[in-house]
Amino acid sequence: MKCYVCAQEGKDTEAAGICIVCGMGLCTGHMVREDVDLWEGGYPFPAQKLEKKLPRILCPECAAALKE
Repeated sequence: MKCYVCAQEGKDTEAAGICIVCGMGLCTGHMVREDVDLWEGGYPFPAQKLEKKLPRILCPECAAALKE
């Protein structure tokens, strides 16, 4: 698998991971490691945010979207 961001820039780089949100292949230069909130709840709701966070690999676009 190749890095999607590098491919868009005309480069040919092997992917080292995948964005957990969109599934985009990423090289180490384009990976973003973020601690993402965990939520707990039953159907249909209420859901509540847990105190713990989970480390995840994200692409730059998904990392930016999660910060909004």
